Amino acid sequence: MRYPRDPKGLTVLRIRQLARRFREGARVHRVLEALDADIGSGERIAIMGRSGSGKSTLLNLVSGIDRPDGGSVEIDGVAVSALGEPQRTLHRRAHIGFVYQFFNLIPTLDVAENVRLVLELNGVRGAAAAERSLAALALVGLAGRADSAVDQLSGGEQQRVAIARALVHAPGLLLADEPTGNLDDATAQELLPVLLSLTRARGTTLVMVTHDEALAASADRVLELREGRLHERRRGQTGPGA
Repeated sequence: MRYPRDPKGLTVLRIRQLARRFREGARVHRVLEALDADIGSGERIAIMGRSGSGKSTLLNLVSGIDRPDGGSVEIDGVAVSALGEPQRTLHRRAHIGFVYQFFNLIPTLDVAENVRLVLELNGVRGAAAAERSLAALALVGLAGRADSAVDQLSGGEQQRVAIARALVHAPGLLLADEPTGNLDDATAQELLPVLLSLTRARGTTLVMVTHDEALAASADRVLELREGRLHERRRGQTGPGA
């Protein structure tokens, strides 16, 4: 069997025969079917594919937000897909960071509180949580906006807060679903080095869904999702089926 493999052999994320299907009346829509992949420690992976191909569904299965209809997802040897819902939630909080296209910040909390909430959910509170939150905001260039309301920030600044929130608890795996998809080209180009340099410096494994060829070009590998399976794109080629 050939499937996208971790070239260094240091697999962090192992996906085997993953399947997800949805019912539409009497019809069964097969989104993912017998999907396999190995993703290694510290790798930066771009997942591309047409709209509706199942990219976001795949991230939801990897994170444990959703459960597959078949197959397995393992993160650092933990069979996430076999865990019950409470255990999946705790695993996600502790070991995974998530960056969304639409930021998903909490409007009733200020910038620092949005970042600090992740630490508090993991049992880090008080001065330690405040210090780590401010340090994370400094890394994304927002040290001076800690007390700001999130609706006072630009789109690029809100996504920087989202990146700080996703990385503040030092997860081993960062999932990003169209992280530049809600930004103009200039802002996306400013944000891209922030996301990539922080994950590289921390040794964080990054799996990002994107339609952005520039973002994909910065990845170590590009995997295309077609007909429910991942196919590795050869370096230097672009577009579906490359």
